[in-house]
Amino acid sequence: MDKTICVEQYGSSQEKRSYCISSSSSQQQTDLVVSHSSTNKWISFTQFFRAVFLPQGYPESVSKDYLEYQIWDTVQAFSSSITGTLATQAVLQGVGVGDETASVLAATVTWILKDGMGMLGRILFAYMQGSYLDSDCKRWRLFADILNDCAIFLEILAPYYKSSFRLIVCVSGVAKSVVGVAGGATRAALTQHQARRNNMADVSAKDGSQETLVNLVALVCSLLLMPMITGYPILIWTLFLMFTGLHLYANYKAVTAVSIEAFNQTRLHIAVQHYLDTDCTQVPLVKIVNKQEPVVLGTIFIVLHADATTSDQLKACFHAEVLECALIASSRAEIHVSTQIDLQRVAHLLQQGDLWSALAESYNVLSAKYASFLGSAKNAGWNLDHALLSASEWRAVWDVTGLDTKKEY
Repeated sequence: MDKTICVEQYGSSQEKRSYCISSSSSQQQTDLVVSHSSTNKWISFTQFFRAVFLPQGYPESVSKDYLEYQIWDTVQAFSSSITGTLATQAVLQGVGVGDETASVLAATVTWILKDGMGMLGRILFAYMQGSYLDSDCKRWRLFADILNDCAIFLEILAPYYKSSFRLIVCVSGVAKSVVGVAGGATRAALTQHQARRNNMADVSAKDGSQETLVNLVALVCSLLLMPMITGYPILIWTLFLMFTGLHLYANYKAVTAVSIEAFNQTRLHIAVQHYLDTDCTQVPLVKIVNKQEPVVLGTIFIVLHADATTSDQLKACFHAEVLECALIASSRAEIHVSTQIDLQRVAHLLQQGDLWSALAESYNVLSAKYASFLGSAKNAGWNLDHALLSASEWRAVWDVTGLDTKKEY
């Protein structure tokens, strides 16, 4: 009779290995036995699929929102690939492919100008917006896909305007270069969020495999569709509108499925406002705040000291949110009774125009409530070790020596 001394299991899968000591022979011998549960053909297929297209250790090695995001990302990638094929056909038609009277030189110049403008656009966009792509990765991800659809629209439209064809495809090239920067950078930020075992490279590689498979399927579909729609503009525009609508919807669902645990300005605003509205007793859960995170947001201006740390940035933003809440309350004819008593005092001072006293009182609220906010935030699942608050490199050093009047809080 065999005695099992050890059983191995591959992650959360059903694949197991049993190590047994055989007692049938005079000498003990250790045999490796694979459990029968892993011999099922369907299980073997799913294990193969996991190994090829999913990160090692899935689902424990990735974030909880990984599967939902990847499903919608697959849908949007398929839709974008189909519309991209329509655009490619239109551009090739516009540069003269299939037209015996077309000039090879003119087509080459158009293509070079298109690529050159795209390169300039890529550099300029990275310079102007590169530092904001981490903090607002979901917003920029959606922006990139909307801009990509606009670029594809221009490319399909370009052959109808022969005199402006070169200008239109150059504008499209700039738009697509911006898409490349914004899409690639935000994809890296999302990969960092999804990787839970310092496995960014594995998550990124498997995402590339998934995208390649989707593009391959879309390529086959395009090969079947193109002969049927070529020469029929109504069918081309119908397909473009259908897949563009699906592309935008899938992208919106994908970015709203992501639940990032680090605060950016928008998520901090939602969390602090909820915290103050509930009498400083509750910080909303990560998933709830991410669902409420808008695509378009305002800006809070804060001056940071030269020695300010990430913790100081978070505290400064909390202070700004306290002032904003009091400012909103002060704009009403009467301070709402549900407004917290500490904020009521700040709001009354703002109504009276006593800004210094209002600032001092808001600092008292900060000192009394901030530690409680941090504790509630940790309990709600927020990661406070780092923040995505889009702080620039500008820092201030205050010299208060020689001032006649000093404010001490």
